[in-house]
Amino acid sequence: MPILGFSLAALIGLSLGLLGGGGSIITVPILVYVLGFGAKESIAMGLAVVGVTSLFGAASHWRRGNVQLRAALVFGGVAMAGTYAGARLSAFVSGALQLLLFATVMLVAAFFMFRNGRKEAALAARKQSAPVPEPRKASFPVMAMAALGVGGLTGLVGVGGGFLIVPALVLLVGLPMKQAVGTSLLVIALNSFVGFAGYLGHVEVPWLYLGIFTAIAVVGILLGTWASHFVSQAALKRAFSAFLVVMGAFIMFKNREALAQGGHEPAPRAASATPHSR
Repeated sequence: MPILGFSLAALIGLSLGLLGGGGSIITVPILVYVLGFGAKESIAMGLAVVGVTSLFGAASHWRRGNVQLRAALVFGGVAMAGTYAGARLSAFVSGALQLLLFATVMLVAAFFMFRNGRKEAALAARKQSAPVPEPRKASFPVMAMAALGVGGLTGLVGVGGGFLIVPALVLLVGLPMKQAVGTSLLVIALNSFVGFAGYLGHVEVPWLYLGIFTAIAVVGILLGTWASHFVSQAALKRAFSAFLVVMGAFIMFKNREALAQGGHEPAPRAASATPHSR
């Protein structure tokens, strides 16, 4: 179903434009369950799509002064090492286990996004703005461990990690929320490109599909950035968290045999047709 899959690619950009993250969470399921690619090539392609799309989003935030380049290079530089290591490690992990880990990340992201959306809604109801954190910085070893963890997760399961990077930039680097969102998009782009490079050589990349999918996602982020001024972020986060729960449960269900076997690929029943025409 290439037409449906390419149409859904716009959702990836819309998510990044509206929320500053979440694009990679829906990229892999679209590539796997709509376009029919394998888990590993979908994760690799997802990193490329989210990397390019996030770079466009970061450029938009840069023009508004919401990107702290030094913070992006320091945090992102450490995270990239973890991303490359996670991508290389993925060669020794089954595709089914990667999808199960991915689904787990989706459910965790849904919890935090829903909680954050409720807090924002409560503040809006009282006509209060969210409290701005006092600028403070954690020690470099603490920040480095957080960056390595985010990077490793990006490389292993293909998530950009925006829902982890934004709070890390606020709490550990001391950035204001707006700058954390803009800076996170640049970090996501850097991480995603390095993760994609880590997959090259042991994953076949269908470049034509990747190019079309990425172009549509870029249009989506431009639309999402424009629409973000007219949409309630709190309501959007709560709705998106519900979507993540459904998708996470769906991926768990589709990989229930591997889950029962501790993440190992189930034994093939019979030769199957190629899931999509390439």
